[in-house]
Amino acid sequence: MERKISGIHHICLKAMGNSDFDKMVDFYTNILGLPVALEWGEGENRGKMIDTGDAWLEIFANGVDYPASSTIRHIALRVDDTDFFIEKVRKAGYEILIEPKDHTFPTNPSYSCRLGFCRGPVGEEVEFFQVK
Repeated sequence: MERKISGIHHICLKAMGNSDFDKMVDFYTNILGLPVALEWGEGENRGKMIDTGDAWLEIFANGVDYPASSTIRHIALRVDDTDFFIEKVRKAGYEILIEPKDHTFPTNPSYSCRLGFCRGPVGEEVEFFQVK
């Protein structure tokens, strides 16, 4: 039997305590409308798995320090309307890093999308990626 990787199960985000945890959960669930798949613990030992449809975002409240830099540039969420989500996060007071724009990657075959970026509640970059 061949062993294989079948996809990404989850990406972990660590909040710096309860305040950041609450901001992150609010952003991904209330503002973006993603459901909670699992939750556990209390206080700074709590966490949640947020269901993005393809993979989960795991959010912990027990981060001790933000890394100075990371190899992960951003989280890209597949959406059906980039403009809608950019406006939604703008109205919630989040910084827009890249306004919605159409883009065609110079690949073979070419690959087109509409994308936009915002900064999330603890500094993470979030891309809204609409395949054209």
